[in-house]
Amino acid sequence: MTGAYTQDRKRLVTLIPGDGVGPECVRAAQRLIEASGAAVAWEERQAGASVFRAGLASGVPPETIESIRKTRVVLKGPLETPVGFGEKSANVTLRKLFETYANIRPVREMPGVRTPYSGRNIDLVVVRENVEDLYAGIEHMQTPGVAQCLKLISRLGSEKVIRLAFELAIAEGRKRVHCATKSNIMKLTEGTFKRTFERIARDYPDIEAQHIIIDNCAHQLVKRPEQFDIIVTTNMNGDIISDLTSALIGGLGFAPSANIGNEVAIFEAVHGSAPKYAGKNVINPTAVILSGVMLLRHLGEFEAAARIEHAILVTLEEGKVQTGDIAGYDKGASTTAFTDMVIANLGRTSKRWQVRDYRPIRLPQITGAEAVVRPAQRRTLGVDIFVESTLAPEELGPSIEQAAEGTPVKLKMISNRGTKVYPPTGAITDCVDHFRCRFILRAPDGDLSDAAILDLLARVGARHRWMHVEKLPIFDGENGFTLAQGED
Repeated sequence: MTGAYTQDRKRLVTLIPGDGVGPECVRAAQRLIEASGAAVAWEERQAGASVFRAGLASGVPPETIESIRKTRVVLKGPLETPVGFGEKSANVTLRKLFETYANIRPVREMPGVRTPYSGRNIDLVVVRENVEDLYAGIEHMQTPGVAQCLKLISRLGSEKVIRLAFELAIAEGRKRVHCATKSNIMKLTEGTFKRTFERIARDYPDIEAQHIIIDNCAHQLVKRPEQFDIIVTTNMNGDIISDLTSALIGGLGFAPSANIGNEVAIFEAVHGSAPKYAGKNVINPTAVILSGVMLLRHLGEFEAAARIEHAILVTLEEGKVQTGDIAGYDKGASTTAFTDMVIANLGRTSKRWQVRDYRPIRLPQITGAEAVVRPAQRRTLGVDIFVESTLAPEELGPSIEQAAEGTPVKLKMISNRGTKVYPPTGAITDCVDHFRCRFILRAPDGDLSDAAILDLLARVGARHRWMHVEKLPIFDGENGFTLAQGED
């Protein structure tokens, strides 16, 4: 990874103070990094609420983007997306602009922070795919009452984050990687992630690899969290279970994170901007400080990172200064007082609480061209046409069948919200005005042409309002589509 340096050879880092409590927490992290002796300098830039209010819909101004392109590494506070301003989340915009494809969220039991899990030695990392899945944000209102969100899982995106999870295990001396998916239900999307994991695991024979269904993973995290070392998962799954894991060790005030890409890395706490505490000097800065520790390790400043982590552990273990989320906001220490104590403890180590030996992470170098899947054979068996209709299935079905007369395809079935409703199965199903009409070739070994699909669309469109079309591909003899509930 390239980057920028000052004249005295300090590594330049883009600093985004953020919104709400962000500036207070970021200043605490800055002070500790500077006190640790790390060779780091700052280039402060803005993003978030103030930028939205200035009229920039993305929340990320060009000068901030340019700074990140130059420095390639960012420490940022939480960013707010104000109601009534802007379009997308500025946080998500930053992650997507710089292809930070992996969100790394470590959690470990902290001394002096009592939870129902104290003494269980929780020490795990959630590695979350960070740019795909439902968070691609491709949504449409297909009818006035039915919304669609496209869930996109690519082999390229899966491979990058899964390889990073295994490389993280090596760098941190961990022995086990779980892959958590919902591939028992979403066999093509989540299934792609699972199959990619199983293929890549063979390249890491010294790391134990296990697949787990995501709901069982959540169950096991509550029941026996100490069994986990690293969990790699898809974007939405990771968003949910990483918040769960933070709760196990005391809350978001102790939850750092890194957004890692091959070119840029962005380090931030998991918690939000907490505007009701802004400017009151009462917030726990530990999550942002530990994000700064992750930043230092990313830059190869392992000694400085260890000094800060040891100082945090000593401070929490002794309990002389406790922040409001531990002691109560009416009697907890201020943000600055807690930071002062951590700085005073630099150079000390806990006898009980250990810091892992870290090595540099080898980032996976995978290009889009390498990950393109090129089947030896492909053909189109049929097409799904989604129509809007208030007709009952037994009325809609014959009309659609008539539309297909004289074409190379026949109507196989109609589904509503994923369940087959025509031909009738005897099931009792509530229907909305959103039907999927599945057509397949009358000659099943053929290849449906685009011209035939366009002709069919015109025929169906003459009778009903259609809003969406999906080809039914077959790649190397395997169906590239799933069946509806009740479809044979």
